[in-house]
Amino acid sequence: MDAQKVDMYVMANAKFFESHQVMQIKEKLLAADESKWSVVQTLQFRDPTIILIVSLIAGTLGIDRFIIGDTGLGVGKLLTCGGLGIWAIIDWFLIMGATREKNYNKIIQVL
Repeated sequence: MDAQKVDMYVMANAKFFESHQVMQIKEKLLAADESKWSVVQTLQFRDPTIILIVSLIAGTLGIDRFIIGDTGLGVGKLLTCGGLGIWAIIDWFLIMGATREKNYNKIIQVL
């Protein structure tokens, strides 16, 4: 792919990934063929900041985990009221990383 297109894509979407993952994504995008470019451009990523806000507001109901696709953990948090609040508090620190990891897995699957 064109290096300029890849750089623009990476700059526009860097907030959705961990900093160490951005370079790996850039390398894979540069190595990918043009046919995957249209698929990569249509990918929708979850914003880690929005998920953190949802976690702060409704984390005990597991809504944050449902949004990022962890249905099993969402059900577990819902049934235990966020592990009696403890699990919900722990997720305040972990949910952004989990969201970025889900985003990374999504783009790697396409590439």
